[in-house]
Amino acid sequence: MTEDVARDALLGFVRGRCCYGRRPAAQLVIQDLKQLVLYRYRLETFTESRLSEWTFEHYTNQGVDGPQNGQSPKPWEFTISSPGMFQEDTKKFRVPHSSVIKACHKCHGRGRYKCSGCHGAGRSRCVTCSGSRSKTKHKRCQVCSGSGRKRCNTCSGRGSKVCTTCKGEKKLLHFLQLSINWKNNLFEYITEQQQLNFPMELLSKVQGSNIFKDQGDQVYPIIDFPNSAISKASQTAISEHSAMYGGSCRILQQCQSIDLIPVTEVHYTYQEKSYLYYIYGKENKVSALEYPQRCCCGCAIL
Repeated sequence: MTEDVARDALLGFVRGRCCYGRRPAAQLVIQDLKQLVLYRYRLETFTESRLSEWTFEHYTNQGVDGPQNGQSPKPWEFTISSPGMFQEDTKKFRVPHSSVIKACHKCHGRGRYKCSGCHGAGRSRCVTCSGSRSKTKHKRCQVCSGSGRKRCNTCSGRGSKVCTTCKGEKKLLHFLQLSINWKNNLFEYITEQQQLNFPMELLSKVQGSNIFKDQGDQVYPIIDFPNSAISKASQTAISEHSAMYGGSCRILQQCQSIDLIPVTEVHYTYQEKSYLYYIYGKENKVSALEYPQRCCCGCAIL
């Protein structure tokens, strides 16, 4: 990291923020460029989980694949290809031989249910005259013709509505639905050498230089890494993921990696006052929480 690169990174950061003045970035005097060594450890555990649940759809006289055709397979008896390692996805399938026809629970097999607007009467109180039959003291209400009631708009005067659950078919087709979920579960740890005035979560979003990668059906803890905190994080991550996902789902693949994240702490002066900002990631992103000319605090990071 050179002074010219550090200044250009800050200038680019300031240009993208309307509430940051450009003069300090152009006139600052860099005092020190402090290079920091931060490691980012990641464990990715790609899992597959399966769950069968009852659901239904309205019945339209279609064929029914029920228990008479055989026993329904259990969730893990299905042969389903994964979408690709570490690619998250969800798919749903109808379980064979699980379908059964039942009367609609919403309308009790009638195909219609009583209108809530008129309570089945087909007519409701006129909202114009509030049921008084006259709009004024001596003038009959024109909307309800002086009856005080008018045709229900909700059911068009029928007193009932088509059941939205069974679509008026009176029956429902119940069946087991298998949901398969592929998920990439992430454990991340970033080393800290000192107390930094820097949102460490930003380091999760940038690129680093990969110095170690191990991938397979199962990975094993890293030992004897020069930074002992990384070895400890690897042991903790693998143990936690094994406990969390080893029983409730299948672990299809694991990948652990170590990236070296470049971080530069830039000390500078402006108008005889000292400030600092950080340049991080291979993209040279900037975090400037102490910028001298800032009209709001909502654009402190890039």
